[in-house]
Amino acid sequence: MFTLGVEEEFHLVDPKTRQIAPDAERVLSGAKTNRVEPELQKSQIETGTEVCETLDELRQELKRRRGEAAEAAGAVGRRIAASGTHPLSDWRSTQTFPKEAYVLVERNYQQLAREQVVCGCHVHVGFDDPEEAIEVMNRVRPWLPPILALSSNSPFWMGETTGYRSYRNRIWQRWPIAGIPGTFRNRLEYDTLVKTLLSTGSIDDPARIYWDVRASNKFNTLEVRIADACMDVEESLLVAVLIRALCQTCHKQAGDGAPAGELRAELLQAAVWRAARYGVSNELLDVIGERSLPAWEMLSKLLEFVGPVLESRGEWKEVSGLMDRVRARGTGASRQLKVYERTGHLEAVVDLVVAETAQA
Repeated sequence: MFTLGVEEEFHLVDPKTRQIAPDAERVLSGAKTNRVEPELQKSQIETGTEVCETLDELRQELKRRRGEAAEAAGAVGRRIAASGTHPLSDWRSTQTFPKEAYVLVERNYQQLAREQVVCGCHVHVGFDDPEEAIEVMNRVRPWLPPILALSSNSPFWMGETTGYRSYRNRIWQRWPIAGIPGTFRNRLEYDTLVKTLLSTGSIDDPARIYWDVRASNKFNTLEVRIADACMDVEESLLVAVLIRALCQTCHKQAGDGAPAGELRAELLQAAVWRAARYGVSNELLDVIGERSLPAWEMLSKLLEFVGPVLESRGEWKEVSGLMDRVRARGTGASRQLKVYERTGHLEAVVDLVVAETAQA
């Protein structure tokens, strides 16, 4: 119960041109571990941690997996870059990875799939009871936009400044089964909807449910998928531990019989858009309070909400310190933009991303 696992996606980069490199097949053929896996595009790879209990275990796992991915990429003259989007590459410079499931995705979704040259950070929280996982899924929804803002790390797309801190989120929202889902009365209702989507040909596999939070079709976990790929390990760690604390807090609320509250879907959609647009540089939407708040005030509310769980796990000091670190350094998006403002070169932005990704 409340175990942690993290999947991180990375771009493959040519260190000379700084462009994405569609070399996943070569990278994977030389990988020394099956924890480095393919992703939708040939210019991407993915890693997955072992199941972890503690913050320190997860930190070491994240470092280990990034190191393995970097070693496999380096063996063929490539680097890995943890960013929601690649700052300067055109999506047309890569192709779909030749795995049957991915070929089918491109066949079904066409241009939509071909433009998905984006990388995320997916956090799995373990649950013993699938009914409890659904109850928690209902309750975490208003807190997902601030997590997106905190993880925002994709301000560029195809060599252009987008005006968004998480443009990956905007690309991702194009999928037909994406965004923050509605609520479910129980696991049966959830499973029935998945079966209906399958039987009507709306999806070809439960894996094609691309909600920001979903009950995993592979593991006994709740999977939160809203975060951009985080530039450094400490940011991935922060996002993962916050998500676990959020799940555990919502689980306790449900056990105590606290009402879940009704949330307008329109407000949730607006909250996600604002988090993607501004990150932590402006105001975020407090969906529960139906008001706008300065971003760091909203993030302080999130930290306060999960604080008792963090205290009980002995994680408060470190997690609050990691939050202070992001506030002082800026999010990944902020750091990318600062380098671009200082140098005027997106190649320098790629160098930053590659360097921070390699600090595992």
